[in-house]
Amino acid sequence: METKSVTKNRKAYHEYHILDKYEAGIELLGSEVKSLREGSANLKEAYITIRKGQAFIIGVHISPYSHTGDMGHEPVRDRKLLLHKREIGKIKSLLDQKGLTAIPLELYFNPNGRAKLEVGIAKGKKTYDKKKTIRERDIQRDAQRELRNR
Repeated sequence: METKSVTKNRKAYHEYHILDKYEAGIELLGSEVKSLREGSANLKEAYITIRKGQAFIIGVHISPYSHTGDMGHEPVRDRKLLLHKREIGKIKSLLDQKGLTAIPLELYFNPNGRAKLEVGIAKGKKTYDKKKTIRERDIQRDAQRELRNR
């Protein structure tokens, strides 16, 4: 069995330099898991914070499950992340540094069928960094196109 990606935060790679990555479990309700299996989640405006020694993800939108009726879950709520205490401490020490933030990169199901979240420690890009990245991507795309046309 393979990992099944639910959603990726593409905007994260454009807006930030990713310095470090962690895999975290996520505490979900049953209807949220079913909704994720349908592929309806959005990580765009989400971020991770540490409160009282526990990691939480804030701003993730998981649409209500289509067959639940009116007894579904709240689409946007704070969800607890399942990390080792050592990892939480390391992330907290990194977040205390100026200019670093923790953002979700990808939400997926691992081969065992458990929902996992890839968390990235990131530093914001400047405008000129974003333009440079776009320029490099365009050059790479043109080179690939030339190789294919030969």
